[in-house]
Amino acid sequence: MRNNKNSKSENDTSGLSRRRFLHVSKNAAVGTAVVGTLPSLVWLNDAVAAIPASGGYLLVDTKKCQGCMTCMLACSLVHEGKENLSLARIQVIQNSFAKFPDDITLAQCRQCKTPACVIACPTGAIYAEGKHSNVRMVDAKKCIGCRSCLKACPHTPGRAIWDFEDEQAQKCDLCADTPFWNTEGGPDGKQACVELCPVAALKFTKEIPKQDGDEGYNVNLRTEGWKNLGFSVDSEESSSDRATEERPIRFPYAGRYDRRPALGSDERNEKESK
Repeated sequence: MRNNKNSKSENDTSGLSRRRFLHVSKNAAVGTAVVGTLPSLVWLNDAVAAIPASGGYLLVDTKKCQGCMTCMLACSLVHEGKENLSLARIQVIQNSFAKFPDDITLAQCRQCKTPACVIACPTGAIYAEGKHSNVRMVDAKKCIGCRSCLKACPHTPGRAIWDFEDEQAQKCDLCADTPFWNTEGGPDGKQACVELCPVAALKFTKEIPKQDGDEGYNVNLRTEGWKNLGFSVDSEESSSDRATEERPIRFPYAGRYDRRPALGSDERNEKESK
């Protein structure tokens, strides 16, 4: 049985109605076009004038990731006090039928400059937290469980997650609020996923990534040493990278198959001749 969140949603008139929200959004868009734009601001409504850009972002390297899900377990542990993949605010998706490098997707919250989740929330539960350099966070006391933020996220999979235990939305806060990790987080601190990734496939940056597509967030974090494992370390992907097959060798620490691209016939013959 659900708590009284539904009744709160029906009876609470303190937030913006759908009609009022659309009206204000339209006027804000027109005003911006006439007056000019501020690159780091998004006009919303009369109560909240603008959303400043986040002070931090997570970058990933999906080629370097081994799919061990350490980041997911660490995320749920520091936020919820338990290791539960369903409560992690970063997602690792594995496709057993795809070939390297398309077999793994790392889906982290982008802390978007124009956050659709913030705009869609009818109660202002998702907001830019000024104390933590404007990281987009969820105020659990204001969340009514309508899931508007989950539906509004333009990325697949959606970066806001559903907390099935508390029946509320949650999202990555760059570890700004971690009740079970006695370490300063947020843009000026540490992030559990970055700290604990065994292959350093995640990186924190304060520079705003390119917002269109995945290029700005999925970057090359491989050093020269990764060449010895069969990985390309060039920023530009060669055509042979996608034509190779995976070898079923397990990394001892990851407990899963080795994602190193298989050697081509010429490389294999050269290695065997030695």
